Amino acid sequence: MNSRESLTWIGLLIIVLVILASNAFALDPIVTDSTTKSTVHSTGDVTTTVKSPPPSAITPTFNGSSNSDSCTVGVAGAVQTQILGISAGTTSRDLNCERLKNAKTLYDMGMKVAAVSVLCQDVRVFDAMLMAGTPCPYNGIIGSDARIAWDNDIDAKPTKEKEDDGIDPIELLTGIGSTVLGVLFLL
Repeated sequence: MNSRESLTWIGLLIIVLVILASNAFALDPIVTDSTTKSTVHSTGDVTTTVKSPPPSAITPTFNGSSNSDSCTVGVAGAVQTQILGISAGTTSRDLNCERLKNAKTLYDMGMKVAAVSVLCQDVRVFDAMLMAGTPCPYNGIIGSDARIAWDNDIDAKPTKEKEDDGIDPIELLTGIGSTVLGVLFLL
């Protein structure tokens, strides 16, 4: 190998070493130290929306007409707050409905006088029968003899029943007052 070739090889070797050395130095990370001070001031309005499930007090079902032989009327109600729900219900008897059903049953069984006697327990029917000239039966007596018997026994005649306006005002005020107090207690 001549000197020229050896110089070429040496030059190539130097170039390779320079490239390798420069790559080795380039892989080292560059580390710098810096300190930053900052202050942040912010103002704003924050609105929070709370979504809650709807109230769940469920009124019980009291349906007096589901049974055709039942003379009852259902009344129910419910109150719900975010904390507590209360529901209640009840039924009440319709005495006039019972009287009509009993009279119809007696009539269907062929007991016409007994059916009229049941209806005559209502003062309105009793008065209507007198006005029509067919007085209500009295202890098995019918016709004009029944009229004489009723006139002799005034205490046995049906009397006017107290008009049922539905709800007693004192009971209504008591119910409303206790409901308001209950709701205030739950708030």
